[in-house]
Amino acid sequence: MSPKSALSQEVDHLKTKLDSVTLPPELKQKTTQMLERLTRMADFTGYSTEYDRVAHYISWIIELPWDKTTTDRLDLKEARAILDKHHYGMNEVKERIIEYLAVMRLTQNRAESDEHTRAPILCLVGLVGTGKTTFGPSLSEALKRQYARIPFGGMGSARDLRGQSRLHPDAEPGLVIKALRRAASRNPIILLDEIDRVTEQARGDIMGVLVELLDPEQNFQFIDHYLDYPFNLSDVLFVATANNTRNIATAVQDRLEIIQMPSYTDAEKITIGKDYVLPHTLKEAGLSADNLTIDETVWPKIVRPLGYDAGIRTLERTIEGVARKIAREIVEGKHEHFHLTLENIKHYLPTY
Repeated sequence: MSPKSALSQEVDHLKTKLDSVTLPPELKQKTTQMLERLTRMADFTGYSTEYDRVAHYISWIIELPWDKTTTDRLDLKEARAILDKHHYGMNEVKERIIEYLAVMRLTQNRAESDEHTRAPILCLVGLVGTGKTTFGPSLSEALKRQYARIPFGGMGSARDLRGQSRLHPDAEPGLVIKALRRAASRNPIILLDEIDRVTEQARGDIMGVLVELLDPEQNFQFIDHYLDYPFNLSDVLFVATANNTRNIATAVQDRLEIIQMPSYTDAEKITIGKDYVLPHTLKEAGLSADNLTIDETVWPKIVRPLGYDAGIRTLERTIEGVARKIAREIVEGKHEHFHLTLENIKHYLPTY
């Protein structure tokens, strides 16, 4: 098979996919014209860098969820149960989400309501390990929406969010459009993770893009430089996280509902350790509840083996370390069941 016929087959495949998707009329016309150009290039010019750029652009246009949405689950009791299943406490966050679902239920079927219900843009602010990032997937399960995460830590250019013009070599869309493609839905939950941790030199430009993303008066026509065509983000439910608000521009904060994530008390950590972390860790380590039981008097030692920690990262690492040691001893044939007490716990806790 000659390279030319292979290109023609590729163009035919793109045409079939283009015919099967619904695009905005202007973009449909533009993409169709580009496809005709691609056909001529395949027939007469053969493969070239320009051919690759045009084909790559058309592929991106076809793969984006221009008209694909998911149906929200608006059962308040079910949503609360799912949020409680994954997170202990965090009542202010949960209550705000339940309120939002209640408003959606009341407005979704009203014929006189011409506007979308504007979602709250929550920003969870707290120390490392307080559960900020993990709230995104839990919210996705509760609402039955698709989920995508955009990491801001170390981001050094607004182009990371907005993409780069196709005139540049190796240009691609920005992280916002990539998140939508991964989610394959126009109304996903997108977690803007650690928005306070962008580089200092790019902070102003990135905060400017964030304002556009989060402002309902602007985000219905978000422009990615690579696509060069507005994408409607008004149905996206954005959730942001930050360690603190000092490095978040005032204009961005004005568009956020700041919710402080409190540090966990030792009593709360014990509950989280027993009811959330331990069952998950046992499963991940190939163990069952029959392999390991822990005496109630031991939990304060597990919660604070080396000192105070605001979040639960140390708690998770400690329990994971215990599970690994138990797994090893089971494989070595020492025992099948272990009961941890104040007398033997020192053999399983970190000593550094």
